[in-house]
Amino acid sequence: MGYTDKEVPVKAIVWTRYGPPEGLRFAEVARPTPKDDEVLVRVRATTVTAGDCELRSLKFSIWLRVFFRIYMGLTKPRRKILGQELAGDVEEVGKNVERFKKGDQVFGTTGFGFGAYAEFDCVPVESKTAVLAAKPANMTYEEAAAVPMGGLEALRFLRRGNLQRGQRILINGAGGSIGTVAVQLAKYFGAEVTAVDSTEKLDMLRSIGADRVIDYTCEEFTESRETYDAILDVVGKGSIPHGLRVLKGDGRYLVANPRLSSMLRGLTSSKRGGRKVIFRAPNPTTEDLVFLKEIIEAGRIRSVIDRRYPLEQVPEAHRYVESGRARGKVIIAVDQSGLA
Repeated sequence: MGYTDKEVPVKAIVWTRYGPPEGLRFAEVARPTPKDDEVLVRVRATTVTAGDCELRSLKFSIWLRVFFRIYMGLTKPRRKILGQELAGDVEEVGKNVERFKKGDQVFGTTGFGFGAYAEFDCVPVESKTAVLAAKPANMTYEEAAAVPMGGLEALRFLRRGNLQRGQRILINGAGGSIGTVAVQLAKYFGAEVTAVDSTEKLDMLRSIGADRVIDYTCEEFTESRETYDAILDVVGKGSIPHGLRVLKGDGRYLVANPRLSSMLRGLTSSKRGGRKVIFRAPNPTTEDLVFLKEIIEAGRIRSVIDRRYPLEQVPEAHRYVESGRARGKVIIAVDQSGLA
């Protein structure tokens, strides 16, 4: 007996247990069906981020581990497929969807719906955490998949920090998925950029526009005599009070990945002057992603891709990202038959 397209199993990486990458298994699953406000995307490319690895292993503070076990499943994950950003083609649209049609090339984030480690994923047209837009015309699927999460996070924090032309910003952890876009966005906004990361990432940071680079293995930026109008701390593990030493009197300290202890110390320290410590940024919007698309098409932002893996090698990609050596994004080529 023959099968319809919807009945044919699709390939995916299934999340079977919390812990090491071995809990991610290559398997076949049922093709999903979009709800009224969703589109079904044929995923051409997705990514592995540090956040994906932390969620898989639950490497969080005890309170966040409790929260995610309640949300994801107490003993094992209820949501079986990870992956939060993608680029691909619209295969089917829900009855309430007007912005997209079958065949549209799109990129975006799935939010807490996840599901991008598969050949097909249903994505809300827009929710509090999921955002979808037309793919930049001058990017491949792989390049476009590398943008949404890091790009939206960088954009939201730089806007929250009110970065202005001629100001000086230091980006700590500039060589990762958020930092590489933040460097380019800050230059687009007319700022002077100092980028901090490890030795092997410095040349890449110079190539995307950093005016000055600091090798954190040799130099501690908090001991510098330089001062900055803003600091974007993507690492989130340093001492905020120490970082405030190199912040101007009315500067903004932006923390993209804060720990609870850092938040408490930062809030206390920021009350001692005009400096502001900012831990949160607004939820992403379609307008934000469209803005990124437009400046990408204007040639002002390019993707920084370190490695590419096929779908079945997602566990190996997780191991590499967890090593901390990745320069920019690690891409998963879900469909290798038409990555253009």
